Amino acid sequence: MPVDVKYRAEATATGGRDGRAKTADGALDVRLTTPKELGGGGGDGNNPEQLFAAGYSACFLGAMKFVAGQEKMQVPADTTVTATVGIGPRSEGGFGLEVDLKIAMPGVDRAKAEALVEKAHQVCPYSNATRNNVPVRLQVV
Repeated sequence: MPVDVKYRAEATATGGRDGRAKTADGALDVRLTTPKELGGGGGDGNNPEQLFAAGYSACFLGAMKFVAGQEKMQVPADTTVTATVGIGPRSEGGFGLEVDLKIAMPGVDRAKAEALVEKAHQVCPYSNATRNNVPVRLQVV
């Protein structure tokens, strides 16, 4: 499905999981470290799964606000989306991911929150990119 691109982000990584990643505009520059659970040394730095979790959670909340705006609904300022990204070996070989999104919308009726979350899942670019490839579980808490 073609995309009418409105913005492009560019980042370059060096050294793999134990290196650096930075954006072309210099706004993001992170040290990368492999978690001990994946055989690395851990320590200061971030890993791709943390960056993916941060991006997905922020993007999903943005999708919720987009959908809410179309429906003349407000997303409370204290709404949170917490993404947990898991990585591990796949039975078919290689590695795979799974994602849990926990959404808290204080003061919003649970049924309304769940309906909004389902609609956001249909428009969020991260959800669209992972659909039918990465298990994504949604939970309104």
